[in-house]
Amino acid sequence: MIRVNLHSLLSVGVAALLLAACDRRQEGTYQGYAEGEYVRVGPIDGGTIDAIPVRRGDKVADGALLFQLDATAEIAAQAQAAAQLAQATSQYQDLLKGLRAPELEQIVESRANAAASLKKAQFDFARTEQLYGNGNASKAALDSARAARDAAAASVRELDAKLVTGKMSARQDQVDAAQAAVKAAQAALDQANWRLSRREGHTPQGGTVEDIFFRVGEFASATQPVVSVLPPQNIKVRFFVPEPELGGVHVGDRVSLTCDGCPAGLIGRVRFISTQAEFTPPVIYSEQSQAKLVYMAEAWPEKAPEDFHPGQPVRVALQQAE
Repeated sequence: MIRVNLHSLLSVGVAALLLAACDRRQEGTYQGYAEGEYVRVGPIDGGTIDAIPVRRGDKVADGALLFQLDATAEIAAQAQAAAQLAQATSQYQDLLKGLRAPELEQIVESRANAAASLKKAQFDFARTEQLYGNGNASKAALDSARAARDAAAASVRELDAKLVTGKMSARQDQVDAAQAAVKAAQAALDQANWRLSRREGHTPQGGTVEDIFFRVGEFASATQPVVSVLPPQNIKVRFFVPEPELGGVHVGDRVSLTCDGCPAGLIGRVRFISTQAEFTPPVIYSEQSQAKLVYMAEAWPEKAPEDFHPGQPVRVALQQAE
């Protein structure tokens, strides 16, 4: 679909009409027209437009919602990323805690039983050792009692070690790996949230909705503008300076701006002067203007830029140097 920028056509036509009046002006005064630098807001990814809650001519504030795209896939991706983050966080915290309380209690009970067995084994060994000394027990019985005592002591030491390690977290390399998994899951969730947020178009600057390029239900490609907004601070006045008078106009000069229906006393400041000359457009050639060179310049209103409308004729006059 080919869309014609009416503002651009209007600006060209107005420029031609304004330049035709250059021969009848006083030196230091120029004919110009208002122009706007539009903010065109579009999606980073393509999608079907679900809603456009604004209309042409609406005044919108900073951050206002301009359009919404279908976000079914992005909502699902966000839920998946949130679940993966919760899982990774749970695993990381589990590694930091060591064994659970019931597991530790079971080790404590096993250790108590082992300690009781060791006490009995020590008693049996002492009695067998005494009997062996009196000649009432064999060497085999003594060795068996000694082995039972040593085994019971080893069991107690093993459970003591389990109790100590059970209160500790996992190995440091396991903890580091789990922590890295949490960071990766958080980054994935942040990206999913960002992509979901970009299914909506918000204006970075308040202004007037100048154009809407799509309708609800149409498909907008990535980076393709959906809504155009004109912030008031982006309105300027463009005028043309004949080559002989170029030396009298400088960046930073103050100019008075007047237009039909505008309040009196509007002031602007020159911000830009083209370094390239252009001929007076052929559509306004005359015996007086033929082959004249002009330079395009731009002045920005210091106050009330919203009083100007793109394409509106504006008279520009240089003020005395401050």
